[in-house]
Amino acid sequence: MPPRKPPAEPPRAWQRMLSGRRLDLLDPSPLDIEIEDIAHGLARVARWNGQTSGVYPFSVAQHSILVVRIVELTAREVGARGRFAALLHDAPEYVIGDMISPFKAVIGGDYKAVEHRLLAAIHRRFELPATLPASVTATIKAADRVAAFHEATRLAGFAQAEALKFFGQPGLSADGLELEPWPTEEAEKRFLAAFEALRDAALRESGDRAVPGG
Repeated sequence: MPPRKPPAEPPRAWQRMLSGRRLDLLDPSPLDIEIEDIAHGLARVARWNGQTSGVYPFSVAQHSILVVRIVELTAREVGARGRFAALLHDAPEYVIGDMISPFKAVIGGDYKAVEHRLLAAIHRRFELPATLPASVTATIKAADRVAAFHEATRLAGFAQAEALKFFGQPGLSADGLELEPWPTEEAEKRFLAAFEALRDAALRESGDRAVPGG
């Protein structure tokens, strides 16, 4: 009889980070999550698959800061912890990339399950609820759609009518919003600065002695 083949090893489901952490995508541990890795990754992930105008790609890091600004302008009732959550709303993309919505729809539930597990681990790492209150989630999603509308029309070549169809009426002018793509290093630095400021504000709001991660 021919010798039995050894059982195949399961495919690798983790990624090595520059910090030295090894993050398991299927069972992510908050202990393997570092904000420096998130900032570094998101500053290098392009929105719209890179199909935007300008010298630099419009990064997920810059988009995240834009969403926080829109929350500040449109939903003042959302507290500091809500704005902190808004900054981190796309944080899983430092591992899985920014997949455009049409492709997410094709892939279906598996992608969403991985994304949700990563976001829950990120929230736990930085002392946010694994699942946010529905009102906060709705506010962040609304701000995300406003950001997407202005990015689509200012950077990604969408006609106004087309963007209205997919993202809805923004209800907020692009005036004063930073839509000129930043260089990678600037996006990373600004994301880290926003993290520090929003984390500290969330700490003061909650009255906790410490929020880990910095």
